[in-house]
Amino acid sequence: MEALFTAEYKWLWVAAMTLALWPFVRKVIWVMSVRKHMRKSSEEHVDEAEQDRLKKRAGITSALLCLLFSVAYVSILFKS
Repeated sequence: MEALFTAEYKWLWVAAMTLALWPFVRKVIWVMSVRKHMRKSSEEHVDEAEQDRLKKRAGITSALLCLLFSVAYVSILFKS
């Protein structure tokens, strides 16, 4: 079990951390983009098609952001 906590498994930890963070970061980015869209258009709600488009964008953005953060964090953690 101790072998899992070595620098050899760095990419396993990056993947695990990315997958763990992704849904929460996607939700935060999605909520912020919906609120920004509502402010710009001066509407009280956003239609379903626009929400789906914003959710797809938030998913891609959050995946990249979580991956970069995970790589940085794990490399600092394992000092490699």
